[in-house]
Amino acid sequence: MSPLRKALISSAVVVGALGWAPRAAAPQTAPLRIRLGTLAPQGSSYHRILQEMGQRWRVSTNGQVLLTVYAGTMGSELELVRRMRLGQLQAATLTVVGLREIDRAVGALQDMPMMFRTLEEVEYVRSRLEPVLARRLADRGFVVLFWGDLGWVRYFTRRPAVRPDDFKRLKIFVTAGDNEQFDLMRSSGFSPVSLEWSDALTALQTGMIDAVPTIPYFALAMQFHSVASNMLEVNWLPIVGATIISRRTWEGLSVESQAALRSAAAAAGRQFQERGRAESDEAVEAMRRRGLNVIPIPPAAEAEWRAMSESFYPQIRGSRVPADMFDEVVRLLAEYRASRPGGR
Repeated sequence: MSPLRKALISSAVVVGALGWAPRAAAPQTAPLRIRLGTLAPQGSSYHRILQEMGQRWRVSTNGQVLLTVYAGTMGSELELVRRMRLGQLQAATLTVVGLREIDRAVGALQDMPMMFRTLEEVEYVRSRLEPVLARRLADRGFVVLFWGDLGWVRYFTRRPAVRPDDFKRLKIFVTAGDNEQFDLMRSSGFSPVSLEWSDALTALQTGMIDAVPTIPYFALAMQFHSVASNMLEVNWLPIVGATIISRRTWEGLSVESQAALRSAAAAAGRQFQERGRAESDEAVEAMRRRGLNVIPIPPAAEAEWRAMSESFYPQIRGSRVPADMFDEVVRLLAEYRASRPGGR
């Protein structure tokens, strides 16, 4: 072997031993981009909470999970679910209206008017139903990141109305696509009008509708009170919702990333609930200063509303809400009320 060849071999051995030989660069994993849709208005506290959650996702995963929030630009809740199924969105923040499109059992948290009397009852029942509802949603391809409620739905009307019979003389907004609610109201003597939420203010202004059931915060954000300047203080329904992510996207994450996302989502859920309830009260006061007529519900009128609501239950049980879930809500409420002072 020539001296030159020996020198080259010796150099290669030394370089390899010292780790100086050039190595292929480690492949860079592209960040996972998650697109989340919500009906929450742009710039609202809910929008900001979701953005902050996304920032925590980015930091805790070292930039490997990037969240983009589309606030109020992706259509109705039914459209958000459709987009998730098509893969156009990977996540969404939905109320029961959208979640019910995935599994009707979620209706047990919201779809029974005047079933719940306090938000404490709502939270008690929800906390006990969450595990079974999460499993049912997972079976259909969606993972729940957090649950929460935003307070009570109130009725905003163009002219004062207190008793159920007063409302039967009004044209009442119903979410487009909610055919069961439309049929239930019409069969009970009401005059429902099916519309998208984006059309509700114009419909109020033109007299196409006279009443809108919604949470005060949304009424303020959408300026419904500028036309429907009367609000009946009846605890009609709680608005309950969840933020979900597609199971396919979720299972593509590492266990560490899943834990980081869940931790940040849990914090966002607590903020959602705290701000939702607080802003409901704040919105009423803000609208009152702008001329909103807040109508307390007299006990006699409340009894009429409750009797009417209970007359709906046989039609709701087994159709709008699965019978087993309906019965479980009734059982849990009885359990909760029995544990309160005075059985309330």
